[in-house]
Parts: sequence; C-alpha cells; structure tokens
Amino acid sequence: MKNLNLYYGPKRALNTVNMKIPEKKVTAFIGPSGCGKSTLLRCFNRMNDLVDACRIEGEILLEGANIYDKAVDVAELRRQVGMVFQKPNPFPKTIYENVAYGLRLQGVKSKRVLDEVVEKSLRGAALWDEVKDRLHDNAFGLSGGQQQRLVIARAIAIEPEVILLDELPAKNKLKITSPAVTVNAEVASWLWILRVTLIIYRSNTILSWKPFARTCRKWAAWPSDK
Repeated sequence: MKNLNLYYGPKRALNTVNMKIPEKKVTAFIGPSGCGKSTLLRCFNRMNDLVDACRIEGEILLEGANIYDKAVDVAELRRQVGMVFQKPNPFPKTIYENVAYGLRLQGVKSKRVLDEVVEKSLRGAALWDEVKDRLHDNAFGLSGGQQQRLVIARAIAIEPEVILLDELPAKNKLKITSPAVTVNAEVASWLWILRVTLIIYRSNTILSWKPFARTCRKWAAWPSDK
C-alpha cells in the first residue's frame, strides 16, 4: 500500500496508510472498533467501490500492478482476492454444491476434479471430518461456526491469491485456536490471508504478522513473536 487515503464524502476514514504485506503469510489488522480495519480490508478487492460517495487515493499493488488502475477488471480481481464476510452467507444449496459453485462457474464439469477440490477445500477449512458423510445435505443445516468454515472452503476452492477474512461474530472471539477463524497450515503456505480482529491475545498463537490500528490515522506493525 502506498499513500492510501479513503474518504466517505468529505470525511477521511483512512489517512495515508503505507504498508508492505508479506507474501503467503497470515496477516491480521488489529485495533478497536471503528478504527478502519474493515474499511481497509475491503480496499483489497475494491468492495468499497460499491459504497456511495466513497473515494480512494493512493495505490495497492498486487504482483507489482496497481489494483486501482482504470484498466483493471474488477470481476477478475475479486476472483484473485476472495472475501469471507463477518456473517456467514452459504448459498441455499448442498454443502458439496456450495464448495463446487465457483468451479462450476469456471466451466469445470469433471466429477473427479470437483470431488477432489471439494474435499481439499473442506480439509483446508477444517470442516471435512464433520461433514464428509453429509455432503449432500443443505448447508443451512450447519451450525453458525460450520457455515463460517464452509464459506472459507468455498472461497479457497477457486484458489485465489489472497483471501480476506472480516471480523467474526462476538460469540467466537474467545476461541483462540478455533478452526472457524483460520485455515490449516498447508493452505496458508500458498495463500495470502488478511484478517480483521479485535482481540490481540486471540491472534498471537496463529498469525505470522500483525499490523495494529490505534486509530484510522496511526498504524504500527510488528512480527507476531513480539
């Protein structure tokens, strides 16, 4: 990020953010409510483009290219940079079809390929062992935490370069090593993961690097072992 500023009308919500995010690491944005964490997270796949009166200045570079360049295909960017929202949003389909949905949109028809990717993605989201015997049940029958992991599996199934995880509901905040808030180490080895959280001590055990937002104007960063 280079000199990133974001405005809602005349109000500046992000003030000259400069940050280099390490490649293929799990990174968290940590800070108090209202400091701009989720606003910053949404900049990475241009979800803020959908907000009226939102204006962004500066650059965010992905593989050396500015994602805010006018030539960027936003739909393709959002395929490369997936997002899991705070409230789980499974589709009204089976567990299997939720995970396979993105692949089917890409034209994948091979049952063998779909089966392999569905299992791999569910394992990556730490959900496979809980649902492997009911893949054809409706996803709405899962618990809230399971639904959260299902949408993570759906996001990683199409192998994005980056995945954005917004803050989880309050009831999950104290589950320090809960699979609902992370993905397994194999997935993290090839994927950039950016995450928003409020609870610093919850993150210390699972994150590799943590920018800390004290306010929307002040950012600091340090390795996770500090």
